[in-house]
Amino acid sequence: MKAAPGAGGNDGRSPRSARRRRDSLRHMSLDLPAAARLAEEAADAARREILPRFRRVAAQQKPDGSPVTEADHAAERAMRRVLRESGLPILGEEFGGEGEQAGERGWIVDPLDGTLAFSRGVPLFATLIALAWDGAPRLGLIDLPTLDERVLGWRGGGVRCNGRPLRASRRGGLAEALVACGDARCFDAFGARAVYDRLAAEAPQLRGYTDGFGHALALSGAVDVMVDVQLQPWDAAATQALAPEAGAQCITLDRRAAGRGLGLIVGSPALVERIAGWFEA
Repeated sequence: MKAAPGAGGNDGRSPRSARRRRDSLRHMSLDLPAAARLAEEAADAARREILPRFRRVAAQQKPDGSPVTEADHAAERAMRRVLRESGLPILGEEFGGEGEQAGERGWIVDPLDGTLAFSRGVPLFATLIALAWDGAPRLGLIDLPTLDERVLGWRGGGVRCNGRPLRASRRGGLAEALVACGDARCFDAFGARAVYDRLAAEAPQLRGYTDGFGHALALSGAVDVMVDVQLQPWDAAATQALAPEAGAQCITLDRRAAGRGLGLIVGSPALVERIAGWFEA
């Protein structure tokens, strides 16, 4: 059960239960339900830092030009305090890697995905948590604090939003599809402006549902396909874990060698395959 936003005080975790969970997660046979419980605790901790600061803090600019706020930093610190119970490495957007094999085996977190929206008072931001094992995301969580919605799933365990099972779209045609995508400038930076222009020309219902919010919509079938580019591992890992469990196709485009980051196409298998071909044209 999720903690009430803004709740504080003792969370009820005993040293003995924390030790059992840490031992469970360190074993080669990963206990994904136990990991999911810990991920939810970390998401609750992030909410307690984010929601009281919403529409109350200013954004600063990182060296790469992206925005950051004190909520990003406070939420990631709170998440790390919880996730350290597992004894596993942590890779996060704000404070980098902690522990050996960070990003290959361990937690991957983005405390506030959609900082631009957050800093402008737009309530469509998310907290993202993934657990990778042997280089592959096995568990994913997308928390939408202002909507009080949480998408959670793991390999072989399905995916749910607040306990309700999710299934991705099966729509096959672009003419009727609701299509979400990231910003045009991200397609420029990814070297894929032609794909953005083609989406605008061939998808009559193209919407700018960005970041983790758009990913959650694609996993639920509310939108038929989401195209998001110029991503980092913490932007992508939760969705990579969740997509197969929701029956979605998820194709990852890796242009990190060229300094362009990752791209994700997620949603209806037919539409994902079709749009993926545009990136090769």
